[in-house]
Amino acid sequence: MRREPSPLDVWETVSPARAASLLSSVRVPWWVAGGWALDLFLGDGRPHHDLDIGILRQDLHEVVRAFVAWEVFVAKDGALEPLQTGGRARRDVHSLWCRPNATAPWTLELMLDDSEDDMWLFRRAPQIRRPLSEIVRFSSLGIPYLAPEIQLLYKAKGLRERDAADFDRTLPRLDPGQREWLLKALLLVHPQHEWVDALSGRPRG
Repeated sequence: MRREPSPLDVWETVSPARAASLLSSVRVPWWVAGGWALDLFLGDGRPHHDLDIGILRQDLHEVVRAFVAWEVFVAKDGALEPLQTGGRARRDVHSLWCRPNATAPWTLELMLDDSEDDMWLFRRAPQIRRPLSEIVRFSSLGIPYLAPEIQLLYKAKGLRERDAADFDRTLPRLDPGQREWLLKALLLVHPQHEWVDALSGRPRG
């Protein structure tokens, strides 16, 4: 059964620490993604509507086993449908919404990342890749989060107002290696992007 998201699709405000508790039985890699990942990198933050958790697509069935009593829906093209039995998602699915039961607010959004052997792949341009050992960092409390330069690459496509604000507050804290990686990635997928000048050290027009 498919159903359209509606204004009644309410999200619970979940912190990364709460997510770590919910995911405590998961034995495969996971990480905080989205704006929360940048907050963990910076040590401060802004209000968030929901919490994104990144996992490798190949590990989805293991994560779903930890949420066996939950509702897990595929979110695609503005519609929701239950995840198929077995915890497998089509290659064109990148987002899953999760909640404890049908009357509870949505709690976590699982973001599916692709990989090949020991390399993470950027799904919009698979030639952009990093060793899996380099894509996750850890907060002072030991909470894993997506490396900020990778998170900003994901945010570059839509460039919503909050994405631009996240870039502005994160850029001064990126080290030269992180800036160089993000610049090279943007030149491949968004060569005219407004962040290119900032990362190159050129004043924005």
